[in-house]
Amino acid sequence: MNTKTKTVHPRLASSRPSLRGSSLIPLPLSRTVSDYTVSGFSIINAASRDDWDGFVKSHMEANFLQSWDFYEFHISREKKVVRRLAYDGEQIVGAYAGVVETAKRGRYMAIAGGPILDWKNRKLVQAAFNDIREQGKKTGCVFVRVRPQLELSDSSLKLMTELGLKRAPMYLSVEFAGVLDLQKSEEEILAGASQGFRRKLRKAAKNDIEITAETSDEAIQEFCRLEKLHAERQKYVAFSSSFLTRQFEAFRKHDEVIIYTAKKDGETLAQNFMIFYGPEASYHYGVSSELGTRYSAAPLLHMKAMEEARRRGCIRYNLWGIVEPNEKSHRFYGVSEFKRSFGCEELRYTPAHDMILKPFAYQKTKLVETARKKIRHV
Repeated sequence: MNTKTKTVHPRLASSRPSLRGSSLIPLPLSRTVSDYTVSGFSIINAASRDDWDGFVKSHMEANFLQSWDFYEFHISREKKVVRRLAYDGEQIVGAYAGVVETAKRGRYMAIAGGPILDWKNRKLVQAAFNDIREQGKKTGCVFVRVRPQLELSDSSLKLMTELGLKRAPMYLSVEFAGVLDLQKSEEEILAGASQGFRRKLRKAAKNDIEITAETSDEAIQEFCRLEKLHAERQKYVAFSSSFLTRQFEAFRKHDEVIIYTAKKDGETLAQNFMIFYGPEASYHYGVSSELGTRYSAAPLLHMKAMEEARRRGCIRYNLWGIVEPNEKSHRFYGVSEFKRSFGCEELRYTPAHDMILKPFAYQKTKLVETARKKIRHV
């Protein structure tokens, strides 16, 4: 296998953030000269990648959505990025990153998968959201959209309300995902998979399919080419080559991305764009050819990626978005059933909520996005 990735991460124990007993009271916000001090916490602009990623990776719920390099990608697209660290004395206790998006319906900041902090620390949570509000105002946003890295529960929804946020009319990143526990062996994962999935693996093994793992320019160029063909066949709008390439380059710089390719007789059947960050391996994008579907190449790509994820110390393999089993008319129903065939756990994140900064202007956003959601069936 041709792979240039060598970084190894220590295995970390699994845990999930809890909101039990959470009840928040708005706290006063006091300004310093350039940063903010809220209820004893200092919140400043992040300047060090090592400090940022060291903190974020130490949290088991985190993934690439709050990684340093994901926002380097946004900066490469000339987007305004906000990256803030909260300190309790000399110790980092919280982090959040957001990208400012300028849209006709209104300028807003998107914080996907964050903030990263101890959600049981009520003063810290309030301090972080007070700072988010100030940064949203400072960047001229109509609202800030937050999709926290919290499992959906009555407590998490109550928390969003207590923080003064409203349920967003549109999603932000994936809110319902299929996840595999990589602390299980390959044999245990296969035992939990469907018979159909195991049958596809056996079929692929008989077809003499070659799997490569690469971080080359040629690999991303081939991915962009195949993605356009895949989009035409599946009738969706493809990402631009520039968008995919810049994202790939941002993660490649620090050995966080691999493109897995399945070939037969020199012809590309399927490719997976995988991101490895801290405790999680993320199936970010996947494309295939018509021939790839015939030869059942996709399962092989995932099994190879899981091998690499374990080598790096990842404890979770995120297959990302799925829809409800009864949503048979949804455009993602087919791919959701494929992901379920792995025997994955179904993880529901707390959905996106909006911190409304300009109520009158926000009404336009709400109307446009509500209509768009109905039209797109998402």
